[in-house]
Amino acid sequence: MLIGCPREIKPQEFRVGISPAAAHEAVAAGHSVIIESGAGLGAGFTDDDYRAAGAAIVDTAAEIFARAEMVVKVKEPQAVERKQLREGQVLFTYLHLAPDPDQTRDLLDSGVTAIAYETVTDRSGGLPLLAPMSEVAGRLAPQVGAWTLQKANGGRGVLMGGVPGVLPARVVVIGGGVVGTHAARIAAGMGADVTVLDRSLPRMRYLDDVFGGTFKTAYSSAATTAELVAEADMVIGAVLIPGAAAPKLVSRAQLSTMKPGAVLVDVAIDQGGCFETSRATTHADPIYEVDGIMHYCVANMPGAVARTSTQALGNATLPFMMALANKGWRVACAEDDHLLNGLNVHAGHLTYGAVGAALNLPVMAAREALRV
Repeated sequence: MLIGCPREIKPQEFRVGISPAAAHEAVAAGHSVIIESGAGLGAGFTDDDYRAAGAAIVDTAAEIFARAEMVVKVKEPQAVERKQLREGQVLFTYLHLAPDPDQTRDLLDSGVTAIAYETVTDRSGGLPLLAPMSEVAGRLAPQVGAWTLQKANGGRGVLMGGVPGVLPARVVVIGGGVVGTHAARIAAGMGADVTVLDRSLPRMRYLDDVFGGTFKTAYSSAATTAELVAEADMVIGAVLIPGAAAPKLVSRAQLSTMKPGAVLVDVAIDQGGCFETSRATTHADPIYEVDGIMHYCVANMPGAVARTSTQALGNATLPFMMALANKGWRVACAEDDHLLNGLNVHAGHLTYGAVGAALNLPVMAAREALRV
């Protein structure tokens, strides 16, 4: 198979879909790999690194989209990229379609077969291709939140760990999954007073058993959430419903109950965000203020640490990329229900139920799509 990887063009996105190590694995298995010149520079990989791995370097993204049988990326294709996708081509990347009707329509119109990292599953019910970036984003969230809390950036001027005689920052993490767990660990490690909200009692027991009181847990009822949000210096939104739009857990009305200069960090912004006042921002302009509350809503947080993120993502995606290349997408998906769960669009049909529900569009069963 001819596998192509273009340079990411989303603002301040420095990751790359295929690392030299992944290119080497694909070439060793008999496949051809083409990489757009400069695609890996943001993550610290040169064109010569790819050449040494056996990949060919091409000058333009247009050549990637025109020639490649499978296009491997990191972020959802931007409008100019979507125009270049074609019927019969496989797109393997993050999509986050539920809050993005324009992208969904363009993918349907293109006829492409689109497999989304964020809906591929594993035997334990996890999301193995989302988990690495969730780990990165979770660990980044308290760092960027602490920066936003600084008075010069509009925040309350509160130090996460306090000092002797001065209380630390109060941090509330909404969601105890991968993002929330890593966010809580880092925030607690910075000395903050951390509470994790979740609705799963088994998950909260797990967190308590494993972390032994490093941070607190509370059941995420509306009343408890409202009470803790009002007391918080920082709230980290870490709730995910696979493939679906994120639920709105903090309303605009609740902002008036919060401390002036408190910070909201919305890690769920890729799926529309879990705060009513969230809107996607970029690394170049990451924060904004609403009703005296600072919002950090960068839609590609892991892109800030591109080398770590690229390597972590590549470790997770490589086995699936190789299965798609070795067997073709139909056989690979037919043999692996977890990879089949990643199928979101095929030949003009939407194939993921949560996206259809979010956008009010008809959905074809993914296994039926294998026969189309």
